[in-house]
Amino acid sequence: MKFFIKTIYLILAVSLFTLNITNSFSRDVNIKYSKEEVFNYLSGTISLNRNNSKKSLEYFGKIKSLGEIHSNYNIKFIRSLILSGKFKDAFAFAENISRKDEKLFEVNLLLGLQAYIKNDYENAHIYFKRLNNISSSSFLFEDFFGNILNSWIKASENNKIESFKFLNKIPKRYNKLKIIQESFLHCYFDSPKTQVLFEKVIGNENRNFSRYNYFLVNYLLSKNEHIAAKLFIHEYGESHDSPLLIRQTHHFIKKNKIKKITNFFNCKKPKDSMAEIFYVIANMYSTQKNYQMSNFYLNISLYLNDKFKPNIILLAENYYFQNKFELSKKTYNSAKSIGSIYSWFASKSISLIIKETENKKNSISYLKKAFDSLKNLNFNHYYELANYYKDNELFEESIEYYSLALKNINQENELLPKILDRRGISYERTGKWKKAEKDFLESLRLSPEQPYVLNYLAYTWVDKKINIDKALKMLQKAVELKKNDGYIIDSLGWAYYRNENYIEAEKFLQKAVKLLPLDPIINDHYADALWMLNKNIQARYFWKNALGLDSIESKTKEKINQKLIFGINNKS
Repeated sequence: MKFFIKTIYLILAVSLFTLNITNSFSRDVNIKYSKEEVFNYLSGTISLNRNNSKKSLEYFGKIKSLGEIHSNYNIKFIRSLILSGKFKDAFAFAENISRKDEKLFEVNLLLGLQAYIKNDYENAHIYFKRLNNISSSSFLFEDFFGNILNSWIKASENNKIESFKFLNKIPKRYNKLKIIQESFLHCYFDSPKTQVLFEKVIGNENRNFSRYNYFLVNYLLSKNEHIAAKLFIHEYGESHDSPLLIRQTHHFIKKNKIKKITNFFNCKKPKDSMAEIFYVIANMYSTQKNYQMSNFYLNISLYLNDKFKPNIILLAENYYFQNKFELSKKTYNSAKSIGSIYSWFASKSISLIIKETENKKNSISYLKKAFDSLKNLNFNHYYELANYYKDNELFEESIEYYSLALKNINQENELLPKILDRRGISYERTGKWKKAEKDFLESLRLSPEQPYVLNYLAYTWVDKKINIDKALKMLQKAVELKKNDGYIIDSLGWAYYRNENYIEAEKFLQKAVKLLPLDPIINDHYADALWMLNKNIQARYFWKNALGLDSIESKTKEKINQKLIFGINNKS
């Protein structure tokens, strides 16, 4: 059957690609294409779609003659060149194509960048201006790239008024990106508004712009306001949830390695600010899981500013999601030279790749070796290693390192309740319930509004048939905090069941089943409640349904089979 499905998929894929070729080539029905040309174009397209730019380049390189008549080929070949880092070849190919087709987005973008780098601002302006009118293959960026890039041409010509005029032509739908570039322009022109604008970007509540804390710190340092920079970054750099770039910046400032920070980016260099545009677009494509286009724009960003090495983390992540594990490992290894924060993050990421490509044992061994080589250990290192042990079900080891994290953490740190919660889970998994219960209660004392901690503790009480009334109140609170979480709703329903309030139990368990219909435990719980309400036919239906689910465990299956035969003893 699997072979049959694969065969059908291959036939459909070839048919679609052949149809695409026919439609693409139909501009001139008199042109004849050789079997070799069709094969190489098809193979190159498939390789590109499979994120194998090296292979696609090999196939496309054999049929460059198609570039004179086939725009789709041109786009794909240019993308393959950029994805392979062959900018010189991409520029040369774009120059050749531009003589025959002036309407390709990628061609004008590349030639505009090439002209700008050569300080040929007049031609760069012409190419970038065309981008505003081109919607083919890049309609999302209509009136965006052209205006924003031309604003930097005018800035480079020291024409402040015209620079801001182009920026103001950008459509309102790009306002958030516009504010970022406005900040950079003010920084370039040494405007007193710069700090206020960066603070406006950072204070944006609709999106996470915490990355721009770095750019504000960078600006303050460029103005020799070192104390202000230190005070500003301290608040954000201490948080475990802060982006890597912010935590690394904070670490550099603590170590007085100011040049390490300012070397990444210089707002007096327009190419650096232009690179940030392409990084933002690359990040956008990555969040949409379009890793090929993400890498296309990311490679342009790195070409414009190769000193901003922290950006290669996005490249490493994209490679990982494309299953290019060796490339991902190589990129993460390269990121280790950035600084200690990036080095530890890269080691954690590589250990995940090793787990994926080799085995759990080698993965853990690699990370432990990286951990042992760390200098100046802090609670974050202990906490993150403990998490890795816990995620790999090595609970005893995780308890050891959670305990070290708790020993080294500031008692006012926001992460304290989370560490207690996670150590509590590890204690519970190793059968040390009293210690687990103590950790959960302390975690909730420090931070009462934790729905998942409330759920874990209360559900365990219910499962152990202890503290049912207290568990009910805790679960009611948890449901208020997370109204549509199927697992928490199931816990509340099960608490009502244990309290012999079967009517309320049915109400909540039915909702849980609707939210998580493929969970065998929830189906089992709901069936139990139905049985206790004498709805035996419905109960048997949901028990049978649970038995057919892939994720059901053998113990649960055995219990359900017993209930299907004997039902439930009402006195149990």
